[in-house]
Amino acid sequence: MDTRFTGTGVALITPFDASGAVDYTALEKLITFNINSGINYLVALGTTAETATLTDAEKKAVKQCILDTNHGRLPLVLGVGGNNTTALQAELKSAEVRSFDAILSVSPYYNKPTQEGIYAHYRALSAVSSLPIILYNVPGRTGSNVLPQTVLRLARECDNIIGIKEASGDIVQGMRLLKEKPTNFLVISGDDMTALPLILAGGSGVISVIGQAMPDVFSKLVQAGLSGDVSTANTLQHQCMPIIDLIFQEGNPAGIKSLLAQLGFGTPTVRLPLVSASETLASQIGLFLNQTKAVTC
Repeated sequence: MDTRFTGTGVALITPFDASGAVDYTALEKLITFNINSGINYLVALGTTAETATLTDAEKKAVKQCILDTNHGRLPLVLGVGGNNTTALQAELKSAEVRSFDAILSVSPYYNKPTQEGIYAHYRALSAVSSLPIILYNVPGRTGSNVLPQTVLRLARECDNIIGIKEASGDIVQGMRLLKEKPTNFLVISGDDMTALPLILAGGSGVISVIGQAMPDVFSKLVQAGLSGDVSTANTLQHQCMPIIDLIFQEGNPAGIKSLLAQLGFGTPTVRLPLVSASETLASQIGLFLNQTKAVTC
């Protein structure tokens, strides 16, 4: 098992200034905060990073900012996913990708391939990737579910497919994966609210959104779950549940950006077609911060 990707990974936002330009200073500050607060690895240019609205030049600059700021301190995972298999194969061969430690690749969206199509897509990526690949199943965004039998087929046949970020929110589906998976295959939660139940069932950790805003508390929750300290894990879970509900109330990453802005990391700005969190939600998040000392930076 690749232990570099156990525990708590965080799906980094891309901070913007009030004009909508990438705020690299805020990104550096956020990365440093997470490195110093117990996070195990960082995930760059995923869904939470609003990658779909970044230009190629911005993506390149964001990757370099993350590499430079991290400076080899934590493992780095790069989001490389989409619905054009041939284009992704070309990207996986690029020098920029090889600077990272692993790939997180979301299943093809919009096209709605069959399970056989999903399997063939990932086999094609596996054939050209020099880095380990973590599958990413998020049916709420892609419109199709990567079923356990497809995941297990890939896990058994492709040595460089090392795990899955399972964000279906279906604990039973996660349990089926855990029951049948190869010993070294990672089942990583992609859902903050249900991460602990999956970990207690045998999961390897989480790639989190809330974790970047409260890395100390959330990483302690995950470690307690991994070590079997159920009492501590449940206490921390109950502490985190209200803010997890809030940050997803109006979609991701509007909620987490509102929270991070109130903690001093950039602005709440997101790019269209997303819109920033409402004043009502921002006030509720502020009230949570005033009522708890769980988050400090």
